[in-house]
Amino acid sequence: MDLWEIELELYEQGISPICGVDEAGRGPLAGPVYAAAVILPAGLELDGLDDSKKLTEKKRERLYDEIIQNAVTYGIASASPEEIDEVNILNATFLAMNRAIEKLSVTPQLALIDGNQSKGIRFNNKCIVGGDGKAASIAAASILAKVSRDRYMIEMSRRYPEYFFERHKGYGTKLHKEMLYKYGVSDIHRKTFLKKMGL
Repeated sequence: MDLWEIELELYEQGISPICGVDEAGRGPLAGPVYAAAVILPAGLELDGLDDSKKLTEKKRERLYDEIIQNAVTYGIASASPEEIDEVNILNATFLAMNRAIEKLSVTPQLALIDGNQSKGIRFNNKCIVGGDGKAASIAAASILAKVSRDRYMIEMSRRYPEYFFERHKGYGTKLHKEMLYKYGVSDIHRKTFLKKMGL
């Protein structure tokens, strides 16, 4: 599928500017949830642009730099583990998305949101299920959010080396769970996510 099809159709309807919005890190047991919002120049070709989950770490890192260099404007934001525990992961994701959109230097006429829920988004928006594989600006946002969150978790692995965050990025892998039972809960763990584990 042409990643520009959806956006170019909207541009033809006179809807502009359009930003793509995506999140990274809804599922992990630790760390913030990240979101990014990106407005790309219409029709911009970025070699290998796709849903971040389909790309290698090396490709994501390269595209991250290219997106930042070429974007009209972009915003990257997060919601903390404390906020996730307080308002739940879905609402915390909306918090992060709103913060990312607010960082854009121009207000989008329409925000394309990856997924099927956007009730907490304060901007005019349209949901696109699987949008990170269907729309260029959402794919770009997915890469910015994923790379930013991975970098944060690698940084946290230096502060909390016993959990090996650099290896699993906070997701509930066997290794991560073993370390949780051994060392207990850190300041960056999501307490509401750990109740089922009895921690």
